[in-house]
Amino acid sequence: MVAVRLPTVLRPFAGGAERVEIEAGGEPTVASVFAALEAQHPALRRRLTDEQGAIRRHVNVYLGNDNIRDLDGLDTKLPAEAELLILPSVAGG
Repeated sequence: MVAVRLPTVLRPFAGGAERVEIEAGGEPTVASVFAALEAQHPALRRRLTDEQGAIRRHVNVYLGNDNIRDLDGLDTKLPAEAELLILPSVAGG
């Protein structure tokens, strides 16, 4: 099981959920968890990934304290009971 924590701005696209648990069999990766997350909540797809399936540049995904961009990106393997935190960048002044 992999948990995905969503910020307030993304919760309406996941039925209001703050945390979504994804059943991850085998050796889950960020890509496989995102595919399952987007299958459960299709409205998240446009907000997380682009047309090619890459994480949008304004979206940061953390595994523990590490941004997955500093690891293996979407190919980052996830340990059992992993928790991902999705944080979109917020602009403003």
